[in-house]
Amino acid sequence: MKIALLFSLLLSSITFVIAADRDIAIAIHGGAGTILKSNMTPELEKQYHAKMEEALKAGYQILQSGGTSLDAIQTTIVVMENSPLFNAGKGAVFTHQKTNELDASIMDGSNLNAGAVAGVTKVKNPIKLAAAVMLKSKHVMLSGKGAETFAEQNNIELVPAEYFRTERRWNQILKVLNEKPKQSKINNHKDKVAYQQKTEMIWPDDKKFGTVGAVALDKQGNLAAGTSTGGMTNKQYGRIGDAPIIGAGTYADNKACAISATGHGEYFIRAAVAHDVCARVLYKKIPLQQAADEVIQQKLATMGAEGGVVGLSPQGKPIFSFNSSGMYRGYIDTNGKIHTAIFKN
Repeated sequence: MKIALLFSLLLSSITFVIAADRDIAIAIHGGAGTILKSNMTPELEKQYHAKMEEALKAGYQILQSGGTSLDAIQTTIVVMENSPLFNAGKGAVFTHQKTNELDASIMDGSNLNAGAVAGVTKVKNPIKLAAAVMLKSKHVMLSGKGAETFAEQNNIELVPAEYFRTERRWNQILKVLNEKPKQSKINNHKDKVAYQQKTEMIWPDDKKFGTVGAVALDKQGNLAAGTSTGGMTNKQYGRIGDAPIIGAGTYADNKACAISATGHGEYFIRAAVAHDVCARVLYKKIPLQQAADEVIQQKLATMGAEGGVVGLSPQGKPIFSFNSSGMYRGYIDTNGKIHTAIFKN
């Protein structure tokens, strides 16, 4: 009996050491689309790289300290949701009614549990609410006012609608609706010129599919994926894209991969992009990069859809695949080195 007990304890210790020595990994995207270097100022390019590095470091620290991939996903995406650079949270685009409607989802690769929210208008960090839906409710997706009531009950931070407004996104919707922004009286010529340049600035990603996402692998060998978005500029009728749809914009399975997608949501829903990539790995026994390319470069291209994915294998190998001119993306390798990129080449 004592020998059996000692053997059991020894086996548990070995298992713990193996788990503790596992590689950790994290990778992100910040949206794909017509992102051209010719439209990007050096200063703005630095801002994007810096923010992606900040997001990656935040999530990686969670993983290093033994935290779960789910916690790392939330921490990473929160950094991007709080930045006006990306179309999620603070930088969300406006709807046709000049409001902000936010979507998010998260999935646990260890047990296929998932949570999602859609059409929320006052949740500061939708990814946190998606995680709460997964962990604290018996449901997978909540929407609109019901989701916000659930947020209140679970102490998820709510903010006034004005929080999400940025000058950049406001000017975008006015331009689409053929309305001119109201200009305050400026007497100084220099200030007037500066204001005009600011309001008329063409961002390098005005024609992009705005979403942020992350995939992570923790020391326990568990994968997770998460996605958050403000949707499409000028969207109407409570439109919901792929970001909160499990299997379309987000999917994670320890046996195959973790995927977060960004692109023309209607097509990504129809093609079940995130799940399709994982299914090809699982059933065709092909490498993750090949599976992603088959879906993004072939299947979606044939449908006339644009976008991309970030993925992570069970071994922690990150992959990216996109058929647009650019995609904000980055990862931290097994040596702890940060890599970020924006353009196709």
